[in-house]
Amino acid sequence: MANLLAQRIEETLRPVIGTVLATVSVDVESKRVGKDPDTIERADLEAISENLVGALRLVVGPDMAAAAARKVRDLA
Repeated sequence: MANLLAQRIEETLRPVIGTVLATVSVDVESKRVGKDPDTIERADLEAISENLVGALRLVVGPDMAAAAARKVRDLA
């Protein structure tokens, strides 16, 4: 099971991209910073949020992607 921070990221993304994509996004973005969802920390949120902007832009558009990434970054 993912740690509490990973769960909070997923909860933040769920209303924007749905449950399945939120879960996949947490897994993919954790790996992009060299970790897995069980080991991400607050220090990883900046990099994860930056990566999310690019990944989500294609799915929900640039404004919603930036807003979702900002919410993830603010979890710190």
